[in-house]
Amino acid sequence: METGPLRNAGAACAAMPDFTEVLRRHGALPEPTQIAAPPTALAQDPLLAGLRTQATTILAFKFCGGVLVAGDRRATAGNLVVYDRADKVLEIDRHSLMAIAGVPATAWEMARTLEHSFQFYRRSQLQELSMDGKVRALSKLLRENLGMAMQGVGVVVPLFAAYDLEEALPRLYFYDVMGANFEVADFAASGSGSPSVRAVLQYANAYGPRPLAKMNEEEAVLLALRALDTAAENDTATGGVDRHGRVYPLVKIVNPSGISTLPEALLVKAYQRDLQSLPKNALTLVEIE
Repeated sequence: METGPLRNAGAACAAMPDFTEVLRRHGALPEPTQIAAPPTALAQDPLLAGLRTQATTILAFKFCGGVLVAGDRRATAGNLVVYDRADKVLEIDRHSLMAIAGVPATAWEMARTLEHSFQFYRRSQLQELSMDGKVRALSKLLRENLGMAMQGVGVVVPLFAAYDLEEALPRLYFYDVMGANFEVADFAASGSGSPSVRAVLQYANAYGPRPLAKMNEEEAVLLALRALDTAAENDTATGGVDRHGRVYPLVKIVNPSGISTLPEALLVKAYQRDLQSLPKNALTLVEIE
């Protein structure tokens, strides 16, 4: 039997507030779905499966000003475009961002739970939750959602970006469906357009004028737009830059000062300059008013 400091430390850990458990005790949050649950009609019927809304594509990478997180705005259901202004980059607290790929209904609920969980900890403990605690909190939500993911009706594969004030370092993590988290050194992408995005970022990081970590904000924004536009050329579920509808990706930056959302006017100017720099016979050159 443990005695002394070890026993006290164990009791302190056991008393650590868990916002999701508080919600369950009060009936505000259902119990985790069992993995062994049988497939639902929604997952089996191809017609019904086409009604599920999916959100893609997202990317994040470290640059000299922090972490840039971007996502296209398209949400699809099968071969239908459901919405072309979806918000896939969500602010969790002053220095944390969650980018979503997968089923928006599940992902947005996870983001809201994380946001309230971080607030609950901060107000109850009078201090910020540690970076490890934040990363594992999202892992726990994904693990509890595994039953829905196995049924094919609630798959979420997010990215988590934050600035660690204690270590004075930018952090970037990607997750798998089962909740395993991996910290990345340079960049990450998720969603159906992620193979193209990763190819563009890998090439820019290895063979560009300078690696991602040394890019300034203007260069980083331009690279994010190029990557999403390239993905849109190869993946119908990715919106990229909609030149005709004038819909641009959502781009946010997290750094020691907090989170900033880049205005659309800045993205338009960056994209116009990029188009004007292309050869005059380039097929992608389109005038934008």
